[in-house]
Amino acid sequence: MPDTAHGLRHVEHVMGTVFSFDIRDKPTTAIHRALAEAVQHLHRVDTVFSTYRADSLISRLGRGEIHLDDCPPEVHEVLSLCAQATHVTDGWFSVVPAGTLDPSGLVKGWAVEAASQLLYDAGAHHTCVNGGGDLQLRGQASPGTPWRIGIAHPLLPGELATVVTADHDLAVATSGTAERGAHILNPHHGTPATALASLTLIGRRLTVTDTYATAAFARGDGAQDWLESLDGYEALAVLPDGQEWRTPGFRRYGS
Repeated sequence: MPDTAHGLRHVEHVMGTVFSFDIRDKPTTAIHRALAEAVQHLHRVDTVFSTYRADSLISRLGRGEIHLDDCPPEVHEVLSLCAQATHVTDGWFSVVPAGTLDPSGLVKGWAVEAASQLLYDAGAHHTCVNGGGDLQLRGQASPGTPWRIGIAHPLLPGELATVVTADHDLAVATSGTAERGAHILNPHHGTPATALASLTLIGRRLTVTDTYATAAFARGDGAQDWLESLDGYEALAVLPDGQEWRTPGFRRYGS
């Protein structure tokens, strides 16, 4: 956990991926304590929501071994948020994408946003919390210097599709096939979504931004029109043939 007068950094392997914390505020006891609490929070989320752990509460709930009333408040919160996302996306986000209970499409963004909020409440106002490539940004990288986030090209390993620049609170979420293959399903047919190679969505809060990115990727050909109908979101999509499209306001953030 490197600690300097200019910031604090930490990397944590949890939830099947890598989470990184880049804190640009001067470290204080409160910030150190909040970072430890944020890491603890991520491990609890894994214990409660991992679909890869047979003993997780979400796995047991999906198998009918326990009831929703037996679950802690965070399960109720996540499933409520999932229900809202399903409604807003016309069913393109689903908590049962393969026929079994799986809120993973929302949980990671929700966990990152909560970790970012813990840091903010402790006085860390210039931070980047990255959960497997989905980020909640706050403030600036340094006074007068924006955050610059490279977005990997899904078809050209080692190259960037764009660089996102942010000098205020922003969320960046990318859904795609580059690292895990065609793992996002069309919830209406139960088949892999393949119309896009990747979709990067920019919004304010990562919980919703990540969820909408998943839904837009699943929607495929209709994603651009749907995203342009939303307020406060901008997107870049790369198609399997290498072509791309961007929503009109994306130029404010991407090169």
